[in-house]
Amino acid sequence: MDQHVTLPVDDEGRVRRRPLVAELMAHRGEALVITGLGSATYDVAAAGDHDNNFYFWGGMGLTAMTGLGLAIAQPQRRAVVITGDGDMMMGIGSLATIASAAPDNLAILVLDNERFGETGEQMGLSAGVTDMVQMAKGAGFQKAATFATEAEMRELPDLLFSTPGPVFCVAKVAPGNDARVLPSTDGAYLTRRFRDAL
Repeated sequence: MDQHVTLPVDDEGRVRRRPLVAELMAHRGEALVITGLGSATYDVAAAGDHDNNFYFWGGMGLTAMTGLGLAIAQPQRRAVVITGDGDMMMGIGSLATIASAAPDNLAILVLDNERFGETGEQMGLSAGVTDMVQMAKGAGFQKAATFATEAEMRELPDLLFSTPGPVFCVAKVAPGNDARVLPSTDGAYLTRRFRDAL
């Protein structure tokens, strides 16, 4: 991440999600990006729609496994999953399968605002005793870490887009919702577009 870029934070020093995602997308190169439903999709779309984006609509808990399938099918391409804590917790068992398959071209970023943003901002599981990074390590991930400060998050572009995987990152971000930026919700169109881009 550019050392001259300052990411905005909330009153408690937590990085705001949308500017973080925009900065990360500036470093994506030709990476294939798979987004979890809700805020992760809105944030990636807000950073600029791209034929190499696959937006997941209505498939909560399936984003990481879709990333695994894509990484296996496209071993010469970098596959990056960007999703929220609720989606990742619903599909937490996928981490064992991903660690076992060990694709070196896959990275997962969980934008963890510790809230269930799509259903009313209720406190999420990661706001309490649940630690997704420890779960990933227990599943067998060798590269798994939590990032809570702006300085720490400067490591994310390299980890997501360059470091041999599988990589699992949790970015602790500020709660709150930005305006929705809705890409197409037409699943057939998104699938065709993504296949054509490949």
